[in-house]
Amino acid sequence: MDKIEMLKDKGFSKDLNEVMQFPSEGIFSTVLAKSDTYNYTLMCLAKGTDIDTHTSAKNGVVQVLQGKGTFKLFDRDIEMKPGMFIFMPADAPHSLQAEEDTAILLCLTL
Repeated sequence: MDKIEMLKDKGFSKDLNEVMQFPSEGIFSTVLAKSDTYNYTLMCLAKGTDIDTHTSAKNGVVQVLQGKGTFKLFDRDIEMKPGMFIFMPADAPHSLQAEEDTAILLCLTL
């Protein structure tokens, strides 16, 4: 049993501001909590990073913590800014572009 699995039964907290790391290019990601039914991942995208259109078999939520960019859900452009909450149903095509260093919390659930 890994550390994440051990902690999920007892609960835990993390200051995401301390965990954020912005690479000079690309994406830094770290799994915060995971089980068979959920996955919570902190993703830090360097300015100019694009994630091409893809889908997920799970429902998803993106919560923007820091930065700015554009999130495309189906054919709709959504402004990414701190505090933005984006819900994606399973199998929804989506993509994003970070206009500046951007941190998001990605939550996937069944």
